[in-house]
Amino acid sequence: MKIAILFGTVILMFSTSLQAQTVTLDYYFNHEVHKDSSGKVVRFHYMWEDHANTGFSIFGDVFRKNGAVLKSLDAAPTMSNLKGSAIYIIVDPDTKKESSDPKYIEEEHIAQIVKWVRAGGVLLMMANDSANVELPHFNHLAARFGMHFNDDLQNHVIDDNHFEDGAVDPKNNPAFKTSAKIFMKDVCSVRTTNKARPFLKNKNGATIIAVAKFGKGTVLAVGDPWLYNEYVNGRLPVGYENDKAADDLVKWLIAQVPLNK
Repeated sequence: MKIAILFGTVILMFSTSLQAQTVTLDYYFNHEVHKDSSGKVVRFHYMWEDHANTGFSIFGDVFRKNGAVLKSLDAAPTMSNLKGSAIYIIVDPDTKKESSDPKYIEEEHIAQIVKWVRAGGVLLMMANDSANVELPHFNHLAARFGMHFNDDLQNHVIDDNHFEDGAVDPKNNPAFKTSAKIFMKDVCSVRTTNKARPFLKNKNGATIIAVAKFGKGTVLAVGDPWLYNEYVNGRLPVGYENDKAADDLVKWLIAQVPLNK
């Protein structure tokens, strides 16, 4: 947007613009495949391009609506290939049940991610209930920020007749400013130590989202990939506001990015 300012007879012209933040989604630690209707083996699950219930296409659209640029990372994270990324999202790392060749989060990966966060990166870690995520190596990364994903099951929902068991009240939460009631099903809790702290608790008092400031950066650990398409596409009963929660969270994440990032 160009703005003109008149000082006497001198007109100064300058441009102002908000820098679009790049949001990079990990495709390396989470790399699931299945056969489509034609029998072709294709990737799916927590991907920007996945428009089925299993995908993150709606979450990606929310980032775009808030001015972000989407990327994905098929390789192991390094300072080099994370350069230019303001937000890095790791979701549900694969188990041997989910992949014939799971890529675990090893120390060399952790060193690179930690360095990137310390320099101002915003890291979003989204786990799952322990039966559906590779927690041991994920926790090696989480531990560097004072967090630990517990081997438990919170907010267990038996079926669609028991939605209330997954209800969470985010009242007065610094991120969820417009969403009054959200749905998080079958999540693991998060233990915090050192400078990490609880960010959102369920009705039983268990921490299901935790946050930590680390160097110039920020880390948010969530006990589930709860904003995938199935739970932000309008299927939830009236009163649940995961769509608003997605927008709230995206705005909060972007706001954590240092101005000089």
